[in-house]
Amino acid sequence: MKKIIIWALAGFMITACTTGNKQKEQTKDELLKERLASLQQKGYMMGHQDDPFYGVTWKGTYAGDSAELGRSDVLATCGDYPAVMGFDLGGIELDDAKNLDSVPFVRIHDELIAHHQRGGIVTLSWHPRNPLTGGTAWDVSDTTVVKNILPGGTQHEKFKTWMKRVGDFIGTLKTDDGQPVPIIFRPWHENNGSWFWWGQKLCSDQEFHGLWNMLQDYMKEERGFHNLLWSYSPNLDGGWNEERFLQRYPGNDRVTLIGEDAYQWGTEEDFKTALTADLTFLSDFATKNQKLLAMTECGLKNMTDSTWWTRVLKPIMDQYPICYFLLWRNYEKEYFGPSPELPCASDFKRLYEADNTLFLKDIQNE
Repeated sequence: MKKIIIWALAGFMITACTTGNKQKEQTKDELLKERLASLQQKGYMMGHQDDPFYGVTWKGTYAGDSAELGRSDVLATCGDYPAVMGFDLGGIELDDAKNLDSVPFVRIHDELIAHHQRGGIVTLSWHPRNPLTGGTAWDVSDTTVVKNILPGGTQHEKFKTWMKRVGDFIGTLKTDDGQPVPIIFRPWHENNGSWFWWGQKLCSDQEFHGLWNMLQDYMKEERGFHNLLWSYSPNLDGGWNEERFLQRYPGNDRVTLIGEDAYQWGTEEDFKTALTADLTFLSDFATKNQKLLAMTECGLKNMTDSTWWTRVLKPIMDQYPICYFLLWRNYEKEYFGPSPELPCASDFKRLYEADNTLFLKDIQNE
């Protein structure tokens, strides 16, 4: 009870920060922050990556087939859409027609706006290709990539073009009446790992801060976007302390939501121990610094434990003031969400029926 009271007060403080000055019209990101803080008082939202594009047993053809529109494994399993949908911009930097997962950007544009207009919340990640080698975001063969895209670097002009293409796409994300869609923007995630070219062993802390600031300053100052709520989302660590966490943290003036990407890749006990330790630290840090908290990616690959959501994940999430959790995508042989034909469908329905799990219908009028 004591923790609940503390977190409720923290949520009030977050809300108060965005509503105190009524003389100044609130920007879209401020309104989104206020909405997330308010919804967190009811529970935590369920999210799913690439939810409307493909599923465990179906592929999107993206050929204008009306039967595909509105399709969703989550909807088919529990009768409701996720409250949060995640989309990725990887490939937009090359001016490709499709993203790194072969989803046309035209379709991402339409589905993102559609989910916002039905009352949902949207989040964007970006897995840009390696600007130095031409490889994927996972190409870590060169440790000078970030150094070379910062001002004065050999790839800086190229990366300025890449940022422009991201900005051009974000600029099209508007409702029918021309209002920008509020978006949780989550670049440079899992940076404490070393599997992306912006990872811990691929650039110095100073270089990482330069990378974050360069992108954020471009979007906010040069493009004038005030609909992006910035999320800083490292990977599951299990040993966070303030000194280590602050090494790459961009700063309170540059972050609104602190997230963590947390998958169970090893044993259940190792996952539970690491996640509990991390969320204990992160919830304290977020409360102290008046930040929102979320599990910005999570899951168990192929749901090898059909009761994992309510037996392993939910009891941990119930202890902390997270505003949402986002399961990674459902795609043929690698899936993290539910589907009606999977053994985990019954457990997901139990997750849906819980009072503190929020899906689209729970937030549409909030």
